[in-house]
Amino acid sequence: MRRILIGGNWKSNGDLNFIKNHMKSVINTLKFDTNKCEVVISPTTLHLELVRSLQDKESQVQISSQNVSAFPEGAYTGEVTARQLKDYGFNWTLIGHSERRQYFGDTNEVVGKKTKISLENGLSVIACIGERLEERESNKTMEVCLSQLEAIANATSDWKRVVIAYEPVWAIGTGKTASNEQAQEVHGQLRHWLSKSVSKEVADSVRILYGGSVTEQNANALINQPDIDGFLVGGASLKAGFKTIVDAYKNKKL
Repeated sequence: MRRILIGGNWKSNGDLNFIKNHMKSVINTLKFDTNKCEVVISPTTLHLELVRSLQDKESQVQISSQNVSAFPEGAYTGEVTARQLKDYGFNWTLIGHSERRQYFGDTNEVVGKKTKISLENGLSVIACIGERLEERESNKTMEVCLSQLEAIANATSDWKRVVIAYEPVWAIGTGKTASNEQAQEVHGQLRHWLSKSVSKEVADSVRILYGGSVTEQNANALINQPDIDGFLVGGASLKAGFKTIVDAYKNKKL
């Protein structure tokens, strides 16, 4: 059985007071079996070290960057490199979130470059893919998702450090959620493509997360789809209910 991963993407949210309270009341209270579940939270780059400093010593929660430079160190003002993140003791980064693709020009090519340089520098990645509403309504869901996945696959040297997150853009922050069947259908086809285009071993082992308005109300039903291996949670990761979402891993049926 693939180990469940629950990710919390804080996006550009949180001031000092919020982060101190959230760490104390929610994150540091998370209890989970690390043999069955991983939890990875992604604060802003500015707050990475603050969050780490506020962690209880016994906390098993891991900390991830929300983004990484596609370039090595050099004259790239405003960027944080994969080597710098690793050197500072952070082991994860998100790559290719739809907001990065939509607002900041992260094309499939850029996502591939970020994946490659992250893996080369020892980071593990949560690589995001997903279609927009008009693409789903035009029956282009798999065409879009597989083109995004292919760019990641072509840049991947170590699948043990890659997690795929399927996030239908139309369900992110909208309150709309893909039905259990819709989510499973896409996850199943992604896994089939990995089996055909990479290897069955990779397809069987790679974790594919669902993201898109995951809440404490729908987490248990979603987690029990056979090809859903956890969640990448946005807004709900900033609330007390994140604990309930993490606990959903306990209800995954073998």
